[in-house]
Amino acid sequence: MSTPYEQVTITRDVDAIRIPSGEKGTLREGTEVTITQSMGGTFTVEFIGGLARIEARDADALGKEIKDAAPRKPGEKKGKPVSQDEIEKQVWDQLKTCFDPEIPVNIVDLGLIYDCNVDAIGEDSGEYKVEVNMTLTAPGCGMGPVIQQDAFSKIMDLEGIQEANVEIVWDPPWNQGMMTEAARLQLGLM
Repeated sequence: MSTPYEQVTITRDVDAIRIPSGEKGTLREGTEVTITQSMGGTFTVEFIGGLARIEARDADALGKEIKDAAPRKPGEKKGKPVSQDEIEKQVWDQLKTCFDPEIPVNIVDLGLIYDCNVDAIGEDSGEYKVEVNMTLTAPGCGMGPVIQQDAFSKIMDLEGIQEANVEIVWDPPWNQGMMTEAARLQLGLM
């Protein structure tokens, strides 16, 4: 859930990714920031000099609780095998937890996911490979690799996923008509 416009002071040096360039840097202890978005486990902060994204593992630097972000290792089993249909639903649900740090709408509702294919690895193994084709709202978006990695990591966190590939594609070019009605309504485009 978003926590808009909460002002905080960074309590320790923290890694951050500049928005929209995608450039990595550090926000120093004592820096005053405004949390403009807190969705999908990451924080978008505004500071003198621009915007940056801070990962969930560094929430404590913002005075927030760190969410358990320990990813599942490929091959690690947590429970019973799930069906291909169940895995596909879980993949779509995970993708809905990925957000463009400048837009408070998930990448699925933004219409950025073009294809999501789940294939079984072997028969009755309960192990799957996922292939995702996604795009970005603009070809020059420096945050593309960050969003791509976020989608990949969240897919790989799912039980039964052994392989995943998230590819950024440009055809067809994204346009606002690809957003869900709910996304257009949330962004005031209706």
